[in-house]
Amino acid sequence: MQIHHRGYVSGDPRVKEAAGYGVNRATEIPEEMDVLIVGTGPAASVVTAQLSRFPSINVRAIEMRPGRLEVGQADGIQARSVETFQAFGFANEVTEEAYRNVEMCFWTPDPENPANIKRHSRAADDSTGMSEFPHIYVNQSRILDYFLRDAEHAPGKVTPDYGVEYLDCEIDPEAEYPVSARIKYVAGERAGEERIVKAKYLVGGDGARSQVRRSLGHKLHGDAALHAWGVMDVMVNTDFPDIQVKCSIQSHDAGNILLIPREGGYLVRFYVDLGELTAEDAGAIRNTPVEDIVATANRIIHPYTMDVKNVAWFSVYEVAHRITDGFDDVSEEERGTRTPHAFIMGDACHTHSAKAGQGMNVSIQDGFNLGWKLAAVLEGRAPQALLDTYAEERKVIAQNLIDFDKEWSSLMAKSVDDWEDPDELEKYYTKTMEFPAGFMTQYTESAITTGVEHQDLAPGYPIGKRFKSAEVIRRSDNRWRHLGHLHEADGRWRVYAFADAAAPAIEGTAMADFAAWWEQDPASPRNLYTPAGGDQDAVFDTKAIYQQDYTEVELHDVPKIFQPLKVPYGLHDINQVFAAGHGRDIFEEREISRNGAIVVVRPDQYVAGIFPLEAREELSEFFAQNMLPVS
Repeated sequence: MQIHHRGYVSGDPRVKEAAGYGVNRATEIPEEMDVLIVGTGPAASVVTAQLSRFPSINVRAIEMRPGRLEVGQADGIQARSVETFQAFGFANEVTEEAYRNVEMCFWTPDPENPANIKRHSRAADDSTGMSEFPHIYVNQSRILDYFLRDAEHAPGKVTPDYGVEYLDCEIDPEAEYPVSARIKYVAGERAGEERIVKAKYLVGGDGARSQVRRSLGHKLHGDAALHAWGVMDVMVNTDFPDIQVKCSIQSHDAGNILLIPREGGYLVRFYVDLGELTAEDAGAIRNTPVEDIVATANRIIHPYTMDVKNVAWFSVYEVAHRITDGFDDVSEEERGTRTPHAFIMGDACHTHSAKAGQGMNVSIQDGFNLGWKLAAVLEGRAPQALLDTYAEERKVIAQNLIDFDKEWSSLMAKSVDDWEDPDELEKYYTKTMEFPAGFMTQYTESAITTGVEHQDLAPGYPIGKRFKSAEVIRRSDNRWRHLGHLHEADGRWRVYAFADAAAPAIEGTAMADFAAWWEQDPASPRNLYTPAGGDQDAVFDTKAIYQQDYTEVELHDVPKIFQPLKVPYGLHDINQVFAAGHGRDIFEEREISRNGAIVVVRPDQYVAGIFPLEAREELSEFFAQNMLPVS
């Protein structure tokens, strides 16, 4: 964290000084606003936290509940989500609080006595090094707390308005405030009062029963698997030896369990197979008492037993795989003729089983995808057409999730007698690990993602996939730093300039020539899109990475644009220059050409494009698609 460059900070540097709409923030929901966010679930909380970092944007978030979520719902946090937490500044806190998954144990019927279960095998979690971040478990309510705390600490000081229900809306694309939303107070002294508020954009993150989705005329389409599961968070005494290890448990004829240890060392989540359903009894299964779920679990884990001492939360659900027919308010017939003003995210868009641990994780990426785009458009840094890419990108990801979850949930529910290969579940778990970890997402060519013409310059950074971090030595203090961990959720594009093999120099090398163009040419993207009078890296966070050992890199040999000026004191930021050393070489680890390369990364951490150091016209044309010149 870099502080003091704008003046000495004596307090908590994570709590930013109020600015813009964060100063004397109104307690009353205003008549007009830039963005109205409905819900405080994972996707909505990410958008709230992101937009609160831009205090020039007037944001309100409403939630029908009278207060914060307290218990239940999702708990699995995949590594891609923890990478996102790092961008918002709280990855370490969450990781310390959570249960950390290191392996999964597979229990199957004992071949010598099928009435009993026996540990069949183990599979390490992320044995291939997909991420330096862990796979963890912690209650969804705590993740929401972190994002909403971030929003409150940001300059915009956005806090949710609890006890307010969204009812419906009308949208006039030609109006200054296109969205007219009807809201209702459902708690407190004003309970029952209705109001009309207007917004430039409406964001619906209000769950599977989304009223925003209904008001936009969209529906969830798909099917139910007609298979029921009971889920319970419990504290138990048990002789089952893996009670604190993630387990898949398959009995011979009593059903299956997915066991998820929870944070704190005592709480455990059980997903208990309640069997097949018919269309007639699908609704009745929801009335299953928790005592019946416990009894079923005890039958499944025989010869072991568990004595439930406390039930923190439980629910019964039927597996359903559904996706909405639209992610924004623009119909297919209108697409290309106008830009959207309303969006839906998370469970409002896609529903599936809980056992792949994807609901909260995919929702977080929905929110991260949309948040920076809204900020860029509202601040006048990007054309409104940028907002079209939200539905284009996330609908494909949602469908991929549905397809994966159908296969995974069917395998979890499969009777042991139907397995041709007793190792099939473990093999599938290991083979597909990259998907549930959140790393299979790969955006295709668009206004914010290039084609693969120059992929050979950096095969370790697949275009369209998330930027996979690697360690480098920061030359200012000679510390190992993970390059990707310096990516903040601040709406800036990352431009990683990987130098050619020549030694650092002010001129006469491909790296120096790029730096001179980037800094001095009026037509370079940095000069076209960066406002005058502010930080030189206000729009493009540009970093230099040299091939040489750090002992051979001196800052006075590095072009000054890689040491950008900061206002108001005109300090040079010397923390943006990196090198190899101590046997580590990012060029080798990520297969980066020794001739150098430019790796451009989107504000949501996905690789947007790879360019030669000599690229001028290509870089200019790319950013011309998705940015607006400063006036």
